[in-house]
Amino acid sequence: MTPEKSNGKLFIVATPIGHPEDITLRAIKVLQQVDEVICEELSNGSRLLKSLQISKPLLTLNEHNEDEMIQTVLVKLMEGKSFALISDCGTPVFADPGRHLLQLLSEMKIPVSPIPGASSLMAAISVCPFNLQKFLFLGFLPPKSEQRISLLKRYRSTDSPIILMDTPYRLTRLLEEIIKVFGKKQQVFLAADLTLEKEEIVRDTVEEVYKKVQNKKKEFILIIDKPTKRI
Repeated sequence: MTPEKSNGKLFIVATPIGHPEDITLRAIKVLQQVDEVICEELSNGSRLLKSLQISKPLLTLNEHNEDEMIQTVLVKLMEGKSFALISDCGTPVFADPGRHLLQLLSEMKIPVSPIPGASSLMAAISVCPFNLQKFLFLGFLPPKSEQRISLLKRYRSTDSPIILMDTPYRLTRLLEEIIKVFGKKQQVFLAADLTLEKEEIVRDTVEEVYKKVQNKKKEFILIIDKPTKRI
């Protein structure tokens, strides 16, 4: 009798957020050993593997095809294949596609293992001078300004710092919305283009930060200190 084949395994592999040397030895080893690599975009995934001199089949999983690709990955995992899930940069799933896949694998008792490494959130927290023993992570706000402002207004009286992320082209708009909701003297901390030569780390009033980065596009984490409405 042929023994029943066991399920494969999914590894959640953190990749650099900017500087290419910020990848762990363990991450490289896992990428070398898995059967296939799941990435958000083929161009970014192939660029990373090429830089590491690794050749593996690539599957794309993003917001456009997640439901379809989950079934493909699930079948292969049940056949005993192993996968590494990477994002375009940083730690996968946190603010990227893949959550639905993890939910299904949890339900089906298919093992998932984290390979920790670079994270823009943890990098920003590590250099932020605010008291972050507790904080609110709101992540990406809705795309429409009225919805964003409405959401921010709910937290004007919170006693915790607020951490926000967004796409590079919305940095200026987000700062404008924070001025409207919290006042121009609100203290904020901006960590932009972390680990790159153009890295910019600023703590100041939102008004002054706005002046420095107005109309610039930057990958960023923005932390609002414990809100204090000062117009």
